[in-house]
Amino acid sequence: MRQSQLFTKTRREAPADETSKNAQLLIRGGYIHKEIAGVYSYLPLGLNVIKKIENIIREEMNAIGGIEMKTSVFQNKEIWEKSNRWDDNVVDNWFKTKLKNGGEVGLSFTNEEAYSNILKQYVSSYKDLPVYPYDFKEIFRNEARSKSGILRGREFYWKALYSFSKDETEHLKFYTKATEAYKNVFNRVGIGDKTYVTYASGGTFSKFSHEFQTVCDAGEDVIYFDEENKQAVNKELWDDPLSKDLLQTLNMDISLVKQKKAIEVGNIFTLGTKFSEPFDLKYKNEKGEETLVFMGSYGIGLGRLMGTIVELLSDDNGIVWPKEVSPFAVHLVRLGDNTETISFADKLYADLQKKNIEVLYDDRDLRAGEKFADSDLIGIPVRFVVSDKTVAENKVEVKKRTEGESELMLAEEALKIL
Repeated sequence: MRQSQLFTKTRREAPADETSKNAQLLIRGGYIHKEIAGVYSYLPLGLNVIKKIENIIREEMNAIGGIEMKTSVFQNKEIWEKSNRWDDNVVDNWFKTKLKNGGEVGLSFTNEEAYSNILKQYVSSYKDLPVYPYDFKEIFRNEARSKSGILRGREFYWKALYSFSKDETEHLKFYTKATEAYKNVFNRVGIGDKTYVTYASGGTFSKFSHEFQTVCDAGEDVIYFDEENKQAVNKELWDDPLSKDLLQTLNMDISLVKQKKAIEVGNIFTLGTKFSEPFDLKYKNEKGEETLVFMGSYGIGLGRLMGTIVELLSDDNGIVWPKEVSPFAVHLVRLGDNTETISFADKLYADLQKKNIEVLYDDRDLRAGEKFADSDLIGIPVRFVVSDKTVAENKVEVKKRTEGESELMLAEEALKIL
């Protein structure tokens, strides 16, 4: 993409009412546009990043047997009444609206009921199980406060997978696979070294649930963590006197960081029969006996994950994207406007495109300082600079976003590092 054709522009300052670092940098870099508190539009650069994150998650979910589908945002009141979660006194963050022909619908705030109702139509025998459907969709939650940028939104984009198993034993086998898949996701997006599998309350579903908590000062949670085995305990669970006996069974060396703030970037729950029971979601086993399906839930907020990456991987000059989620693989910056320089840069741009290397080409008529500042703010991992000086030597100046020094290379050598 030529930067001269990109309608978004960088900003020196973020809006005065935006206090979170992730939103400040993403707005200044032209990644997102703030509509209202907790609601953001993803601009071209931001959409590129979300798509990269989405594809990583999709690959990891498919690798463990996930089957992608797409559920409706509109939710049927009668379905949610079956689980008693339509009542505002039970769930207080619904967005609801009335239909012109009468009746009321809600906007999805989670997906357990929707999936249980759908699977009810297709599961009848043990031969139909297990099954692991998932989707990416917009979720709406009427949060009382939304002050953490895209870390906590009233509208956000997420992935939810639900496992439908014959029994707890089959469920736990998948649960273990899902745990490893989530670790793979966070490693691939560049925050695996700061992310801990964290024991949290299982509520009425199980002894524990598991959160994936990324240590970060912008976090709203507090965890106690064991650096050696990459596990942690949520402070809420740690402080609960009813959980003390359970916590003693964990093979963890936790002392008073090791409490630190953390951002929950994913979670997995054992649901058991909590949501299969109200929908009469059953199957006949080998003996012909009707048995309730055993369920699990596995969620990741893509916007929250994007915001966490920015909170952790940024410096005084801007964002520092890991290569797997960067909007482009390389930022080609042209300095100078003589014929030879323009021709050299245009040819390099064409060569990158022919090799299917995603490139943002800064062909704008701006001063070098402005272009470099924009490049650092946008945060693409590798920068190629073509100038009158480099063209005279038939070379390209190559600089990695994480390094201070640049290096002159032949164009052919520069392409190889990508």
